[in-house]
Amino acid sequence: MSDLSRLDIFIRIIDANFNRAKEALRVSEDFARFALKDEKLTASFKKCRHDLTELILELPITYRKMLDVRDSEKDVGRDGWIQDGKKNPEWQDLMTSNLKRSQEALRVLEEVTKSVMPRQSPKFQRLRFRVYELEKRSFA
Repeated sequence: MSDLSRLDIFIRIIDANFNRAKEALRVSEDFARFALKDEKLTASFKKCRHDLTELILELPITYRKMLDVRDSEKDVGRDGWIQDGKKNPEWQDLMTSNLKRSQEALRVLEEVTKSVMPRQSPKFQRLRFRVYELEKRSFA
C-alpha cells in the first residue's frame, strides 16, 4: 500500500494527466499546422494548451509540489506502452490517438478535481468539450 497521503495521490494523478493532455494537444497542434495547414485550427489547439496550463496554475497546488510527489522512476505504468497494430500509421491516425489521449486526460482531471477541488472540475469539462469540437473540425 502507498505511504502517500490522499492529497499526494491526487496530485500525482493531476500531474500525470496535465502532462499527458498538454503533450497530446501539442502533437495535435503540430498536425493542424503542418499536415492540415490550418492557421485557425492550429491557433485553437494552442489556445487549449495555454488554457490548460492556466487551469493548472489556478489549482491550490504549486508546481514544486507536483514535482516533489512525482516519482517517474518507480511509476508502475511507466513501461505500459501499447501498440495499436499499425507499423506505419498515417498522420491522421496519430492525430486521432493524440486527440483521444488529450480527451481522456482532461476527463481524469475533471473527475479528480471533483474530489479535491470541486469548483475547478467544470472548467476541465468545458476544455474537454472544446477538444471534442476541435477533433470534429480537424476531420471535417
